[in-house]
Amino acid sequence: MQRKVINPSTVFNSLQYGFSQAVEVCEGRRILLSGQVGVDADERTVGQAIAEQTAMALDNIEKVLAEVTGDLSHVIMLRLYIVESARDQQELIAQALRQRFPHNPPASSWIIVSGLSLPEWLIEIEAEAVIPLGQD
Repeated sequence: MQRKVINPSTVFNSLQYGFSQAVEVCEGRRILLSGQVGVDADERTVGQAIAEQTAMALDNIEKVLAEVTGDLSHVIMLRLYIVESARDQQELIAQALRQRFPHNPPASSWIIVSGLSLPEWLIEIEAEAVIPLGQD
């Protein structure tokens, strides 16, 4: 997949937070993932901390992509919905993103929300990926 990240010096350095300003992809299979939260396959919330829930949400994204012969390197956009009570823990989210996307990270939006579907959930992450043609 030809993928080009765009991080101009004329805007803030988003790489320190684990994402790029933009990603250009010319061709491939576009995959849109539903929001993933910090739950396991048995629908149990993995923990009460933002770091644990973020890691599990990213694990779930990785598992869904594996079903369509993709992986995290194919992610071009993330939308992170962070509950208000976790607003001050954003560095832990940035750490998780830098670990999972160490090179050419996807673009992202971080949105603070009053709550998610269940009160114990602290973060929900939507992903968009483009998988190269012929990789199926």
